[in-house]
Amino acid sequence: MATQQLFCLPHAGSSAMAYLRWRRQFPADVSLIPLEPPGRGARLDVPLLRDFEALALELADQLCSRRVAHASFDIFGHSMGALLGWRICHLLRARGLQLPQRLIVSGCAAPGRRDSARLANLRGDTALLADLRKLGGTPEAVFADPELLRLTLDVLDADYRVCESFRRADVAPLPMPIHVFAGHDDQISPADLEAWGSETNAGHTLDWFSGGHFFLHESQADVIQRLLRRLSLPATASSSLAPA
Repeated sequence: MATQQLFCLPHAGSSAMAYLRWRRQFPADVSLIPLEPPGRGARLDVPLLRDFEALALELADQLCSRRVAHASFDIFGHSMGALLGWRICHLLRARGLQLPQRLIVSGCAAPGRRDSARLANLRGDTALLADLRKLGGTPEAVFADPELLRLTLDVLDADYRVCESFRRADVAPLPMPIHVFAGHDDQISPADLEAWGSETNAGHTLDWFSGGHFFLHESQADVIQRLLRRLSLPATASSSLAPA
């Protein structure tokens, strides 16, 4: 039975399925649990949410319902998922509940350095399609299937409204280390990534990978290897690893 749980949160426009293929590369004692936002995957019949706080609350409840009492746990999220993971940690703390050993954030500027202005103009199919193409990471099969593309655009629009509605609350730093994963060719500045350090009083690390915003797909093997190494180390950001 797994003694460690890793809860994973998807990026905007995606679903829990993005992480399912990772499971075969995880050891038996680590249970990878993708959390599924409403309106996609196995929860396709649940209405999409468009408010950041509402979605964070919903996913925090989902995490609590799937937590195994005897197991330690960690949270990993990419892009929108990273921001949600950060907020979930604060919600758990506010409820007096057990916190994850580590928060691992990927492809996301620190909460205090978010720029939601660009999302205000990303409305309508034309703009959303252009952004999908610009960011990469979307299989060509999605663009070739009208029904699948329609679903993807609807989910993406809702998720962009989620991100647009984000407002950083005045909260104290978290008591666990934050590990930051980043792509060399992503447009997020190193300063905006390093700013995650102000969100914790337990230290942080920053690991770089080949690729753009979706480096977790482009460098999947390296990302998983580094993630597993982070999980196997003591829960302290002072532990060092060779650069990716």
